[in-house]
Amino acid sequence: MTPRRTMPRPTAGARPVRTGVATLVPDDDGRRGWTLYLNGMESSHVDLDDPTRLDFEYIRWLVAGIEAHRDHQPDVRRVLHLGGGGCTLPRYLAATEPTARQVVVELDEEVLELTKQAFGLRSGPLLQLRAGEARESLIGEPADHYDVVVRDAFTGSTVPGHLMTRQFVAAVERVLRPDGLYLANLADGQLLATARREAATAVAVFRHVAMVAEPGQLHGRRYGNVVFAASHEPLPVERWSRRLAADPVRARLLDDDEVRAFASGRRPFEDDEGRE
Repeated sequence: MTPRRTMPRPTAGARPVRTGVATLVPDDDGRRGWTLYLNGMESSHVDLDDPTRLDFEYIRWLVAGIEAHRDHQPDVRRVLHLGGGGCTLPRYLAATEPTARQVVVELDEEVLELTKQAFGLRSGPLLQLRAGEARESLIGEPADHYDVVVRDAFTGSTVPGHLMTRQFVAAVERVLRPDGLYLANLADGQLLATARREAATAVAVFRHVAMVAEPGQLHGRRYGNVVFAASHEPLPVERWSRRLAADPVRARLLDDDEVRAFASGRRPFEDDEGRE
């Protein structure tokens, strides 16, 4: 059984949503690809004909981590997505792991409705689309339930602070199975100050942490995405590295020891810092 779909009805242009402005822009190469912008920032890319087409490299990094973990822990797959946007990753997993049960939590209900209408998605037994706040949603989730939790939630170009703290990561840990995988995406600049503290936060909660970024960013030459993976079980870094090596965009994976060195001297993010 695959998630229920309706006829996609994307319409180019901008429209107001609760958290600002959402804009749909079609590809100019003749394919049925669309990019969703939220408040002027690229949020998601979706190909209506091919859910396995992944134009954003960080999504490919997430997929490589999930698939390496699946090969390592091939049990029943339950995935919680904190942050939905255009649902690129849920669409991919629905196509490649058709028995996986997925829950998508998107803060802006109007973005969620736009995604449903534009990209032909509907809630069903295998794909539940929910409007809600990511951290609040964790409270109602059962313990030891999910195989994978993905945090890909942004306000503009930054992750909301309350979704980066040690207390938030502990809430994620509670809903994961003992061998479950937590994946988190953020964007950071040349000094990687946020990424270093996020690494320290993950290390404070999970036994094993890995990280993926472009080599140029790790050398302080550019702004870009950073993906973290964390688990209480050893991470399949060799499998993940082999998948990354086949990607057209060069990426480097840092293992446990390298991540701990990367985070050395940094404090975990805490709720009492007053971050939003």
